[in-house]
Amino acid sequence: MTYLVFGQTGQVARELARLPDLVQSGLVQLGRDRADFSDPEACVAALRATHAETPLTAVINAAAWTAVDRAEAEEEAATLVNATTPGALARAAAELGLPFVHISTDYVFEGSGTRPWAPGDATGPLGAYGRTKLAGERAVAAAGGTHAILRTSWVFSAHGANFVKTMLRLSETRDKLTVVADQIGGPTPAAAIAAAVQAIAGALVADPSKSGTYHFSGAPDVSWADFAREILARAGRTTSVEDIPTSAYPTPAVRPPNSRMDCSATEAAFGIPRPDWRAGLEAVLADLGVAVPG
Repeated sequence: MTYLVFGQTGQVARELARLPDLVQSGLVQLGRDRADFSDPEACVAALRATHAETPLTAVINAAAWTAVDRAEAEEEAATLVNATTPGALARAAAELGLPFVHISTDYVFEGSGTRPWAPGDATGPLGAYGRTKLAGERAVAAAGGTHAILRTSWVFSAHGANFVKTMLRLSETRDKLTVVADQIGGPTPAAAIAAAVQAIAGALVADPSKSGTYHFSGAPDVSWADFAREILARAGRTTSVEDIPTSAYPTPAVRPPNSRMDCSATEAAFGIPRPDWRAGLEAVLADLGVAVPG
């Protein structure tokens, strides 16, 4: 079995490359140098050429425009990367008879209330990033092939820019950090997402009827402020965290206050439970070489 992964430097893409079973079975990764998502036709050509050279088992899209705030000013460019190209790839995959796994986000919801969002709930993005990701979901589903759309949230790893690395960096020079406490969600280790994506892709090969939209986020749900406290405590940092409301930390893009996700359908269909983000955090700290207090 050979899996084609679009994306090479992102958090999930890098974790996919670390999965021994996936690498041993066959993994082809296409980065921006070979598949620039601002050029849908080139990406489709890369998919077809790769399949002609090495018959593929499934296609995984781990590439995306993730600059949430910048999307507010560059929505057209973000739409090309997050919607137009994934849709084109999903159509090509459908024509080739290949399952297509696409990673999406909690930002497709408007984030009200406290109830976890289920896959079938009405969407309502608050900003440009969410709109582009929702458009991508719709394009992938409309392609008509075997597919899974996996919505996730608050991704962290030892790679790239993410909340864990930001908290560690700031704690090196500050005695106190102010962190938003009225946004609640499930931090999700990129390594857990990669493992889930691999399992889902394999399941779709065996049973295309499992096509659909699913949720996958870490447990337990927590605020950004409490997540920060756990990061600093596990890293042995003495920096304190002060709770602040979202209104005290304005950003160009509005964040959903409720990012809780109902992941029960994912466990029912694929046997994949929500990962404990605290265990994932321990692994990331070890990856970063952070000495964890005994």
